[in-house]
Amino acid sequence: MPFKTFFRWDLRSLILLLTLLTALVTLLNSFHASYRVQYQLLIDNALEANLAYASKLASSTETYLQASQQQLAYAANLLARDFDDIAFLDAEAARLRLQTNTFNSVIVTNAQGVVLSTSPDTLQIVGRKLQSEGAAAALRERKPLISSPYISSTNNLIIFVSHPVFDRGGNYLGLVGGSIYLKHKSILNELLGEHYYKNGSYLYVVDANRRLLYHPDADRVGTIVGANSLIDSFAYRQSGTQRVINSKGQDMLAGFATVPSAHWGIVAQRSTEATLEGLNDLLLSMFAKTVPLAIVSFILIWWFSRIIAQPLKQLAAGAHRLSEPETSAHIQGVRSWYFESSELKRALLIGLNLLHERLGKLNHDIQTDPLTGLRNRRGLDLAVTLWQAEKRPFAVVAIDIDHFKQVNDRFGHAVGDEVLQALAELMRGCSRDNDVVCRSGGEEFFMLLPGATPEAAARVAERLRSVVEETTFETIRHMTVSMGVAAWPLHSENAARVFEVADEQLYRAKQGGRNRICVALADGVKSSA
Repeated sequence: MPFKTFFRWDLRSLILLLTLLTALVTLLNSFHASYRVQYQLLIDNALEANLAYASKLASSTETYLQASQQQLAYAANLLARDFDDIAFLDAEAARLRLQTNTFNSVIVTNAQGVVLSTSPDTLQIVGRKLQSEGAAAALRERKPLISSPYISSTNNLIIFVSHPVFDRGGNYLGLVGGSIYLKHKSILNELLGEHYYKNGSYLYVVDANRRLLYHPDADRVGTIVGANSLIDSFAYRQSGTQRVINSKGQDMLAGFATVPSAHWGIVAQRSTEATLEGLNDLLLSMFAKTVPLAIVSFILIWWFSRIIAQPLKQLAAGAHRLSEPETSAHIQGVRSWYFESSELKRALLIGLNLLHERLGKLNHDIQTDPLTGLRNRRGLDLAVTLWQAEKRPFAVVAIDIDHFKQVNDRFGHAVGDEVLQALAELMRGCSRDNDVVCRSGGEEFFMLLPGATPEAAARVAERLRSVVEETTFETIRHMTVSMGVAAWPLHSENAARVFEVADEQLYRAKQGGRNRICVALADGVKSSA
């Protein structure tokens, strides 16, 4: 029997085939879109989490180093009163070492670098002149100093934190210093070694000379890191994220931050493979829940296709053109004269609307900061790209809350979040409908003013500054903001450079006393209180 006689291409078969193909294309497109969105979200979330962790550790390490310098400064002041009393020097050296786990050893030297006192006594270097790199630099500089890490005569990798000792007449008597052994137990080692994330991520620390100061593999501590684009970026970035290939050839998602006083870089990273390991299971789960419903729908369509051929043909044609803008109007115009076709028509319209709503919501969520409802950095970049394509000038106002860290430290992060949300509302109130208001991270915000000159942007900034200063906030009562203003393309054809100029003006405002605005004009910098 000929194939064409056995299988007859009637209208019902064509409707079934068209319905099947349409469902398959839509399903594959949905899976592909879901995969790409989930993939990027996992990557972005991992990068942001590693950045937050590295920044927190860098901040804690900076606080620790500053505290160690404060301990030495206090001890130097005490020692200056009776520098000739060796018993007193011994007692003070012992106190510095034993009071906390800050230092592994403590020494006191005279102005020539000869050791007067040590703790512990086992060092056996009293009366000898120090020759180590850290001590030599401290004696030469005669100021508070954190040395670069170096290998000591006892083959320990250490840093030397020191403070000069001056008498009341300002005469240099010597120094008091503490050694921190990077491979031995100390507060610093515990701070870096206590890793709270149990998701396969890890961290390492390098100094300005690319020497590893901390690494999960203890054998690598003290070695020099070779070519690494992430470490190269420490010279010009204080923090950031980057996708890199590590020394073992693994694809890693890294966040980093620097420790300013010691010029160290802290890197937290996790393998891309570990980050994405749950993605395939998620898609399989979606597939398992979607396929049965698709099969049931196909059987129902096949059963009723004979008597509903004409309406279904029109609806199937509409379903085949879901991506076209006039599809909704076409489906709305189908004459559904019986209940089933009417319901299918309604379902298609609802599904189309939901698809558009969810895609719109997804696009909105990707570009929106969840805490404040303002645009995030991605939304800001999209606006800048569009305006550059349109050759539309715009002004940038960089905004930072003054002393925001004190708010978090004193009142807690929940109150800090409320302050950020309150500032976001004030920024919305001081902006126009076509302005872009963005939170770039932490307490840093941007306002983009299309078509505005630096002078006009400065007026908007002043209005916001005044409103913030005059507003009484719940819990913290009062706060102020500092701002920097720049414009594209007045200050640079490169939009990224314009944001840097605005940040530089913001820094000037901070340095100038805060609660003020610094504007980058064509002929110089204008500052406004």
